[in-house]
Amino acid sequence: MPLDLSRVKDREALRSQREPHWQRIRPGCFLGYRPSAREGAGTWIARAYDEGEIRYRLKALGDYGAVPSRDRFAEAKKDAEAFASVVESGGLAEDKVETVEEACRRYAETKKDAAERFKRIVYSDPIAKVKLAKLRRHHLREWRERLEKKPALITRRKKGPQLTRPRAPSSINRDMVVLRAALNRVLPPGAPGTEAAWQEALKAIRNADRQRTLYLDRAQRQALLHHIDVEAEPFARALCLLPLRPGAVAALTVADFDRRTAELSIGKDKSGRPRRILLPEAAAALFAKQARRKLPGAPLLARANGKPWDRHSWKPAIAEAAIAAKLPTGTTAYTLRHSTITDLINLGLPLLTVAQISDTSAEMIERHYGHLCRPAAVEALATLAL
Repeated sequence: MPLDLSRVKDREALRSQREPHWQRIRPGCFLGYRPSAREGAGTWIARAYDEGEIRYRLKALGDYGAVPSRDRFAEAKKDAEAFASVVESGGLAEDKVETVEEACRRYAETKKDAAERFKRIVYSDPIAKVKLAKLRRHHLREWRERLEKKPALITRRKKGPQLTRPRAPSSINRDMVVLRAALNRVLPPGAPGTEAAWQEALKAIRNADRQRTLYLDRAQRQALLHHIDVEAEPFARALCLLPLRPGAVAALTVADFDRRTAELSIGKDKSGRPRRILLPEAAAALFAKQARRKLPGAPLLARANGKPWDRHSWKPAIAEAAIAAKLPTGTTAYTLRHSTITDLINLGLPLLTVAQISDTSAEMIERHYGHLCRPAAVEALATLAL
């Protein structure tokens, strides 16, 4: 049933959350309501689609505290429609960005990954409310210290204990780079060596991409596949058979697999360059089974609900299987990729070939795996079947 914000009783029953509860007023025009986390009136937000910019624009309408509760929806609806009319006519001036949170939200409008990251590291942090005009180096240094102390979740269970680990330097760098990008859009760099030099607090940690050392041998990977949920087993098995990134495997569709030639087209990956690889027999058999009775545009390795895998679904599945199989702490989907690459190199496949298959540079392979090089090329991929 569509949400009806006009009913006071229904509004008061809504749970408090950062994302507003939205009601569609008409095509391209929405009215949002954010209940107060404490006692008091909630706030209203207008959202209208700007065809020229190909994005939605937001406007905070306030809480209408001076208006009786029963009349607040009508007032907010009138203001939301007026805002939408201005946006649709192309007469809207760019809203002024005043706080760090507003700068992040503006940046995240076209960056889905950034939006998810900001929810975890910015919006719930004191840095979010700092005015950009008053932002100083010490604000970001303190934010960085809080980030470094914040443990990273290994599992995201709804029930039971949550497993954590210390936040890796590479993870801290990824968090800092997205905040730096958002601030760079609205703030010029400050004078070096002064408190105005906000950018200095966000300098990357050097040598954060340390050599990958967690390796699972064949027996350990078989144990993981034995304990993993039936739904996630094909996805994990694909990672054990091919040195691909989890995101690239999740993005595969049925049309990407050519059953006749046993070739796989990989279009979505880190480099952005499409490539085709010839599959070993075990991987070709796995994908042929997964592609059966599916439309070309369907996910090749789908979840039980037909949707593609993402990091929020594969992470808990692999983490729980790793615990059940008594594998080392820190085992992730990327551990399977690293282990597969390690096996290929140990079996004698040239570094350049491994780099091409795994969509990375020969320099990175040399840096992280050069010490593993062994002589004598073999039919390496075919030996990875578990």
